[in-house]
Amino acid sequence: MSSESLRESETVELKKSLAELKEGLVSIAAILNKHGAGELWFGVAPSGKPVGLDVNDKTLRDLSQAIAAHIEPKIYPQVTTQTVSGKTCIHIRFDGQNAPYFAHGRAFMRVADEDRQLSAAELEAIIVDKNQNALRWDTRALEKPWPDLEIKKVKSFAKRAGLQWDALGDDDEIRLQRTLSKLELLQKGELCNAARLFFANEPIQLRCAVFGTTDTVTIIDRHDFDGDILALIEEAQKYILKNIHIGMRLEGLYRVDVPEISMDALREAIINAFCHRDWRDPDYVQVAIFKNRVEVRNPGKLFGGLTIADLHRGNVSQRRNPLIADLFRRIEMVESWGRGMTLIHQNAPAVEFRQVAGLFIASFSRPSFSLNDQETTGTTENTKKTTQKPLENNVEATQKPHASPREKLLTLLKDQPAINTKDLAQLSGATLYSVRHHLESLKAEGRIRHVGPSKGGRWEVLDLPEPGGAE
Repeated sequence: MSSESLRESETVELKKSLAELKEGLVSIAAILNKHGAGELWFGVAPSGKPVGLDVNDKTLRDLSQAIAAHIEPKIYPQVTTQTVSGKTCIHIRFDGQNAPYFAHGRAFMRVADEDRQLSAAELEAIIVDKNQNALRWDTRALEKPWPDLEIKKVKSFAKRAGLQWDALGDDDEIRLQRTLSKLELLQKGELCNAARLFFANEPIQLRCAVFGTTDTVTIIDRHDFDGDILALIEEAQKYILKNIHIGMRLEGLYRVDVPEISMDALREAIINAFCHRDWRDPDYVQVAIFKNRVEVRNPGKLFGGLTIADLHRGNVSQRRNPLIADLFRRIEMVESWGRGMTLIHQNAPAVEFRQVAGLFIASFSRPSFSLNDQETTGTTENTKKTTQKPLENNVEATQKPHASPREKLLTLLKDQPAINTKDLAQLSGATLYSVRHHLESLKAEGRIRHVGPSKGGRWEVLDLPEPGGAE
């Protein structure tokens, strides 16, 4: 085996000698608590260079006994010898799905290639998640008395899902029971929590608001909606469309409305908010519309060890509420392959995700946010002077009263091919998010391209519209 592939990571730990056995056991527990599986090597320096060990049967037996004695809950690793670049090393491959794991009575978590001891609060969170996973909220039995279910809603859902309502019997109550069973909402005679979200006459809620600036100081409008989960998804979309800018384009002889933010991306984010939220938290799903962005917020941080970086890589899915997700899949509102984040990125490249105070937030920048917007949202005089300072060659191009953000960017790119994104934002009066969004769109349309390295390269404008031309 070659040593080139041996590098420390979140799932691989390298130890030079068995004198570091205690630290190695800590790494096993830390990796298990983060990833559920990993590798530990003895006889390999942290640099990846194999140094070798004197190994016999007793060495392997003592090592296995140390793991059994000091790792709790017990694991059953594979302990073998491996020859790496001519050196004899010990390779331990381990896995376990019974976190939290303890080494020498303490719990650790892997962070990059280091092992960090867990605080009491972090340890409690792992234990709570473990217990919650064993009995998920959406499949848990509803407390009695059960709410009344609206047969009309169940019938409509069954039709969308391709279930034959009329063929199930003459009595609506029998049809209802059989349909709920097919949808796995009636299990062992118990009605699941998910049924209430879709079909009960006890509505859930959505909170929406429009703010006058880029923060929450000034509220222009606020509206709370009541309804079932499908109705609230539609209300959220309508509210956003009502409160953002709508442009237009011509397709043949017909005018087509074009929202400043892709509704495909927003719809996916809204569905995800209801599908993957933590329903144990009584807080609402929220839609917050600011001058410079639209945020879709849901209670509950990322589930199952997912990170923000994982979301940006796309094609990943960890389902907090698998039954709810399956119901959405049945009516083709989500896919079973976890492509939701990929669709969001394709339609809104500038999207940002963050987690704050127990909320997961998807934030979409508003291209309509311009220099004038910034001047009316509490910008200081010093900031105004800096933001308004255009280069001499671009005063006219960037200050045209009717120039769109894209026109401004195209003009700046033509006059200053080496300009960077930060200066583009400053001179055009747009946010960094907006500039990045427009650049990605223009590149995708073949109107611009970047030549050379990311630092030190230049822009080429391939299709600059006439001044004042339509977008």
